[in-house]
Amino acid sequence: METENRNAWNWGFTAGAENWNGRLAMIGFVAALATEFATGQGVLHFLGLM
Repeated sequence: METENRNAWNWGFTAGAENWNGRLAMIGFVAALATEFATGQGVLHFLGLM
């Protein structure tokens, strides 16, 4: 039985793609928190969308 490399970059709904999606979402969330902390305003307001 061959096991799947969960860190491989694959297109489609694969376990590896789900891992990368989660990792990038965590990085985006931390970046949003850092932006709010550094500027004192929300991300949407900082980008001029609100």
